[in-house]
Amino acid sequence: MTAGRVRGPSGPKAWAAVIAAAGLSVVAAGLAGPRGVAVARPPASMEFCKIYPTAHVCAASPVINCTTCHTVPPARNLFGEQVSANLAPGVARPLSDADYSAALPAALKAVEALDADGDGVSNLAELIGGSQPELASSRPTSARCTPGQARTAAGGRWNTCGYDPAHAYRKVTLDVCGRSPTRAETEAFRQLLPSESAWRGALADRLDQCLRTPYWLGVNGVLWNLANAKINPVDSIKAGPRAGSIPLADYEWDYNLFAWLNTGDRDVRGLLTGQDFVKRTSDSPPTFEPVPEDGMRALRQAGQTVPRDKRAGMITTRWFTTVNTMFTPIPRTTAAAAYRQYLGLDLARMQGLHPAVSEPADYDSKGVAAPACAVCHSTLDPLTYPFTRYDGIIRNNYNPNRLKNFVRTDGARVVEAPEAGEIFGQKVANLLEWSQVAANSDAFAQKVVWDYWKLMVGREPGPADQTEFTLMWKGLKAPDKFNYRTERMLHALVLTEAYGRP
Repeated sequence: MTAGRVRGPSGPKAWAAVIAAAGLSVVAAGLAGPRGVAVARPPASMEFCKIYPTAHVCAASPVINCTTCHTVPPARNLFGEQVSANLAPGVARPLSDADYSAALPAALKAVEALDADGDGVSNLAELIGGSQPELASSRPTSARCTPGQARTAAGGRWNTCGYDPAHAYRKVTLDVCGRSPTRAETEAFRQLLPSESAWRGALADRLDQCLRTPYWLGVNGVLWNLANAKINPVDSIKAGPRAGSIPLADYEWDYNLFAWLNTGDRDVRGLLTGQDFVKRTSDSPPTFEPVPEDGMRALRQAGQTVPRDKRAGMITTRWFTTVNTMFTPIPRTTAAAAYRQYLGLDLARMQGLHPAVSEPADYDSKGVAAPACAVCHSTLDPLTYPFTRYDGIIRNNYNPNRLKNFVRTDGARVVEAPEAGEIFGQKVANLLEWSQVAANSDAFAQKVVWDYWKLMVGREPGPADQTEFTLMWKGLKAPDKFNYRTERMLHALVLTEAYGRP
């Protein structure tokens, strides 16, 4: 029934292995070399985007991957070698994060006119143009038509050099309604083309109609599949209808909540901050409504057991804590999953590193303070502390004294782990504050729009899409634009050249 389901481990022994692994460091990156050897620096990606905010990689995300300067960190690629040679020459290594950040602008400026890969294009042109300055086979490209081509295309059946309303109408009908427009519909729409206001109105009407169809909203519909990567359904532990062999939680409630928050005039930040628990009331047409709090008791096996005032949208559901937290006292997997799935930042790739002072403290004695691990865990562990009071398998509740249950297995210091943490360098008292900071961040808006862009356009935003993509995610945040309503954003997305150009 469910497209995109993932068959997971089944049986107690298989789950025991997964649970044991979850207690270990999940993103320990072997980036620290022997004493005196240069290593990749956590602030690098953030500082790069401060220096080059118009670079393609920075317009689509608040950070860049380490591969801009490295092959496998700490090993540097050709561009990274040039930057390193100009980075505070003569100063003893390793540099502190502060010294590194201070020296990086001059080092990058010094190599802008160089050509690391020898392809005839300067490093700066490649960085701004979205190609890789260390790879000769990667060069900036342009999809722009010449004036002559544009004139010819504008007079043809399909305008391949610009936005084509008829093409966009056909795509909306296919992508959102799940069918091709009839010949009569297509011809009727073409009759409107002399009037921009007329065809825009017809396109908006078609999109609104399609956004209410089972193809878009139904079980196994487009929104359902858009949520797959965030929910990660595993049939073997599914509870409720069509339960698996070890029924622990029912992911269908998560799909309901995701669809509810991405439809109507609802604030999509509820994915991280919402307190509602939503049921599907009809499949034809697809409709949803919140479950009253006094009706929750009957749903406890598969439903929501966290008190309403402790809920943080999709990251405190029974399913999310079951598959991520399990029995882990310091649930690093849970925090890393939330960071990756809802903010688009993968700590395993050293994205979104904001090292906290005096971290990692290693309250559960997992060795995360070792040099090879600390580079990531100084960000990951403070991200994780707000999740430590939320139980995983079986209980799936908020428990302020939860860590007392792990003293025997994880040591006496585990109870010292705080509930307060840090995200994007901002201190937070608990998961509710964590989720507010996350939901209001640029990273959240970029991730929401990136997901829809890839879904609708059929590919990731490229260098030529930089302006349109930036307008989309900034518009999502703007109260006078989309105000975090994804359907408003979709109405603008189908009018972009990236979507409507054949």
